[in-house]
Amino acid sequence: MTADNIEVSFEFFPPNTEAMEETLWNSIRHLGVLHPSFVSITYGADGSTRERTHAAVTRIQNETELTAAPHLTCIGASRGEIEDIALRYWDMGIRNLVALRGDPPRDDSTYRPDPNGYAYASDLVAGLKQVADFDISVAAYPEVHPEAGSASADIDNLKRKLDAGASRAITQFFFEIEHFFRFRDQCAASGIDAPVVPGILPITRFPQLTRFAAQCGATVPAWLEDRFDALEDDAETRKLIAASVAIEQVTLLKKEGVREFHFYTLNRSELAFAICHAIGVRPKKAA
Repeated sequence: MTADNIEVSFEFFPPNTEAMEETLWNSIRHLGVLHPSFVSITYGADGSTRERTHAAVTRIQNETELTAAPHLTCIGASRGEIEDIALRYWDMGIRNLVALRGDPPRDDSTYRPDPNGYAYASDLVAGLKQVADFDISVAAYPEVHPEAGSASADIDNLKRKLDAGASRAITQFFFEIEHFFRFRDQCAASGIDAPVVPGILPITRFPQLTRFAAQCGATVPAWLEDRFDALEDDAETRKLIAASVAIEQVTLLKKEGVREFHFYTLNRSELAFAICHAIGVRPKKAA
């Protein structure tokens, strides 16, 4: 935490090659000096990364002083299996989790709850709180979840997750800060008083961003497309533009009183580190 009481957290995904493993750990070491409130490790859409997620969490727990927050989803596991995983985490000293419904496998666009599992994230949160008193983060969607019937239905679902015992909501990424503030006001009007933390995605590759946005219902504004236009073969300029966009975004959010930020790092540290520096989150100086 900085003098401005700003807290940051970072999301990573489990690597599947030796080169990606090295990139991940270089990033964790680089960002770890910023003393994040926690670092989360994602879980494959169908539970496919379960062992790699667990391995990454175990290493963070054993080799660093960081607070690890593994993701758990409803997909691909029974209630008993999820509870066993959660209990194993608790016994390791893990106290933070990110609880998500999860996405269906890529070859099936329809979500179908496991008959022996938790149906939705609110059920998962309630079940995890029965296992142990975890600090649980859940997802929120400033521009409405693609499967939600309406904005109000989406907020009702978020309220169920928080009422079930979650401590905070972390939003999907967005680029128009008005979307975040409108959503936060709607949450407050609905009786939600838990922290709603903006999720920030530093842009590494624009085509990848547009794919992510299409999947989660996030808007890619025309001004953002214009800034990255014709930079496909210019990685250095892309990096400068990406840093500029994200710094502008978090600076405006900070100016309006936001004090918590969650960064989707895609296992890269440079942009997230630079953005944090710009808002005053820096390594502690030696005495």
